[in-house]
Amino acid sequence: MSNLLYVGPSPSDLAPVSPTPAEYAWTKQDISDPEAGRTHDPDNTMWKMQTSKKRKLNLSWKLLTADQASAVLRAFDHEYFYVRFWDAIENGYITRQFYAGDMSAPLQWFDLPSLGTRFANVSFNIIER
Repeated sequence: MSNLLYVGPSPSDLAPVSPTPAEYAWTKQDISDPEAGRTHDPDNTMWKMQTSKKRKLNLSWKLLTADQASAVLRAFDHEYFYVRFWDAIENGYITRQFYAGDMSAPLQWFDLPSLGTRFANVSFNIIER
């Protein structure tokens, strides 16, 4: 696989995300039982009571054209979607279902004929369902 990310409505219908993100930060989130916490005895033992592990990817792109920004945002603009991505724990590609967090795309104007209007940064995170 030559692309970093693939996204689509099902694991068998994935398309490469282009351009490749300028920033890709992988995170593993441990989900704990609501009863988890520290004891109140003298040793204050932590009882994590992990129920699952979820991946979170913080993604951002720099200086995208309007067409590029629209394509990236549309690729992730669904309630749930599948993503094939490089996983740090597995040391390889895996596919999981995700949802997107808040998206941001501030415009920046360049007074240069060759650049025109660009999105300074398109960024959001995706969280494993």
